[in-house]
Amino acid sequence: MKQLTKAEEEIMHILWQLKEANVAAIIEEMPEPKPAYNTVSTIVRILESKGFVDHKKQGKGYNYFPVVDKETYSNQSMNKLMDSYFNGSFKSMVSFFMKKNDLDTKELEAILKEINKEEK
Repeated sequence: MKQLTKAEEEIMHILWQLKEANVAAIIEEMPEPKPAYNTVSTIVRILESKGFVDHKKQGKGYNYFPVVDKETYSNQSMNKLMDSYFNGSFKSMVSFFMKKNDLDTKELEAILKEINKEEK
């Protein structure tokens, strides 16, 4: 799966939230200053060529919808991050984030409980 640029990810987050939208609706959800219609339209077509988005005809225009779900992309991104910066070691990655975010033992225990809950 290909990596997305920051602009592509921003649009994907909007499409994951809206489930389906035309370019105007996507722009509506974007923060100020809003990008030009042509800019967003181009990014959506790039996402389509990368296999993240598809479209269906709606009147004179198109509605776009995600083909790749958010969880799948998030998992792939986290694995790439872990492989690229932590030599594939989950332990090293967690240790890094613990140190950078100054987590204490209680917070780590809460995270472990949440992970265990997800596994069950």
